[in-house]
Amino acid sequence: MTLNRRQMLIASGAAAVLGAGGWSRLLAAGSSKGSTKKVLFFTKSSGFAHSVVTRKPGEGQALAERILTRIGSEHGFEVVASKDGRLFDPDQIGQWDAFAFETTGDLTKPGSMDKEGHPISADGEKALYDAVRSGKGFMGMHCATDTFGHHRGQGADDPYIRMIGGEFSGYGPQQEAMLEVVDPDFPGVQAFGSKSFRINDEWYAQKHLADDLHVILVQVTKGMKGNDYQRPNYPETWTRLHGKGRVFYTSMGHREDVWENPKYQGLLLGAMGFITGKVDASTEPNIEKVTPGYKEIASK
Repeated sequence: MTLNRRQMLIASGAAAVLGAGGWSRLLAAGSSKGSTKKVLFFTKSSGFAHSVVTRKPGEGQALAERILTRIGSEHGFEVVASKDGRLFDPDQIGQWDAFAFETTGDLTKPGSMDKEGHPISADGEKALYDAVRSGKGFMGMHCATDTFGHHRGQGADDPYIRMIGGEFSGYGPQQEAMLEVVDPDFPGVQAFGSKSFRINDEWYAQKHLADDLHVILVQVTKGMKGNDYQRPNYPETWTRLHGKGRVFYTSMGHREDVWENPKYQGLLLGAMGFITGKVDASTEPNIEKVTPGYKEIASK
């Protein structure tokens, strides 16, 4: 018997374990008339272009673009993958219900490696922040915290860093690491287990973490290789509110096999459901409780 994509997700556990409190509501919302949410998946980089969002000749979309577009379409989301920053212009931004970023660099600058598409204009960048504050959703994967503010030296004062909730501070070698589940009720997390799990990826260390983060997964630093991880545990996946807008971020998503993992795909579906209002999840700040040493960073 050949399984279709939805059946594969369910069979793998990425769908089924969401249960009546999450996945079923997401499916019900996605199949109801007129409820399709339009998400702009922006994959433009002005610096290093990650392989999962690099479009290879003759393949059209990149791996991450194909995956998010496909799983979104099966569950009530119209995901449009683009590198065209003009889609953020004030006369264009209103068509989107939410935004997903796997990006690097100052996106108002032309790309040195990723030469496709167009930079975001200054008006477009401002329009993004205004849109999220007014109620549109935002989600970032992996290198999204290595975007805008990290390349402008404004630190915690940068409007993008304030919105996403943290700033990339470095990384070590790719390795299998432990993540602790501190919010097992977030839709999609249950596939990974209710307490902790191990997974191989490139792990971003973060600084300038917002005090109002609702942490979902904690980066367990004990035993990790690399100077950037010689610090107390810190948030790895989180939500927060930015004005009226719902924000989600996870540092997972560097490796191709992570994007191909149905459990990770289930987490991203849950995140899209959350940021677009299809499903509810907590945004109550818990960062000081679950990662009390989050302000400490490794010395260089």
